[in-house]
Amino acid sequence: MPGRCEMSGLIQRGWLRPGWINWLLYPLSLIYSGLMFLRRQAYRSGLLKSYKLRVPVIVVGNISVGGTGKTPLVIELVEQLKLHGMNPGVISRGYGGVSCLWPREVDRDATAAEVGDEPILISRRCQVPVVVGPNRVRSAHVLIEKHLCNVIVSDDGFQHHALQRDLDIVLIDGQRRFGNGWCLPAGPLREPVSALRRAGIVVTNQAGTGEKSRDGEFAMRVHISQAIQIGGDQTCDLGKFAGKTVHVVAAIGNPDRFFEQLQAQGIDVVSHRFRDHHAFTSADLDFAAADRDIVVLMTEKDAVKCESMISSDQFWMVPLEATLDPAVVAEVLARMPVVRTSVRM
Repeated sequence: MPGRCEMSGLIQRGWLRPGWINWLLYPLSLIYSGLMFLRRQAYRSGLLKSYKLRVPVIVVGNISVGGTGKTPLVIELVEQLKLHGMNPGVISRGYGGVSCLWPREVDRDATAAEVGDEPILISRRCQVPVVVGPNRVRSAHVLIEKHLCNVIVSDDGFQHHALQRDLDIVLIDGQRRFGNGWCLPAGPLREPVSALRRAGIVVTNQAGTGEKSRDGEFAMRVHISQAIQIGGDQTCDLGKFAGKTVHVVAAIGNPDRFFEQLQAQGIDVVSHRFRDHHAFTSADLDFAAADRDIVVLMTEKDAVKCESMISSDQFWMVPLEATLDPAVVAEVLARMPVVRTSVRM
């Protein structure tokens, strides 16, 4: 019998083209999607309570699990809102965070173990207040009352109906799309594809080659161009590593895409893949300690978890930069004119 990890890998491989185990799990997918439908109806009918904030709420989410490029989209959206004179704040569930106090602000003392890796990355990149917690309504109130935020961006939460929103932006992986089209656990979907009808804006991540947006979808491209030395002050173009063998660490939803982007720049990649949100230990990086001459690249999301373990100049992080179709920002502003109203009263 295959072990637990092997079984999990077998199931996930079938998320693109279903295998025998996915067919066996298909009845559970029907039950799962039925429960999701009943939950939505409970909120819609008022059986479960949802809350409306006095400032606009933008939810950036997806209908599939992991690896769609949601965090770069949140970062770019927040930057665009700032450019248009707004004071955004970000709320997040903080996947994997084990803080003993919720809601928790992401400050200098916060660690990825406490609040999750993505909130720390968003806070550092955007320099806006970020609050993490299982209760998104309470987290949003902290941003409004303490930081006077006049627009709330929710990192994930398309399936979180307790918080009413003014706009849903749903991201699709242009490479994998909806996989086999089935819901969890037989497929990769959190909800059936029909849930996209609730989205105000649908964005397609076209990070790879040959990926296209379809009618009604806006384009986003996630690209990489630079590397920043972890624990140092050096920055260089990725071209510096072209033609060289480089070890690449990735604990993200779709590591293959990251590896392929580096290979497209002429880098010979030795991959070290881990599960999304993997909690790194120093043992995971022992391969570098054994040979101080090798170079190690990793995503910025992984770097926030590993930086305390790194004491050599071998390690570099590669920021993911999102370029949005300009029409997305125009569409956001057009759909949310009230977003210009400040809460400073």
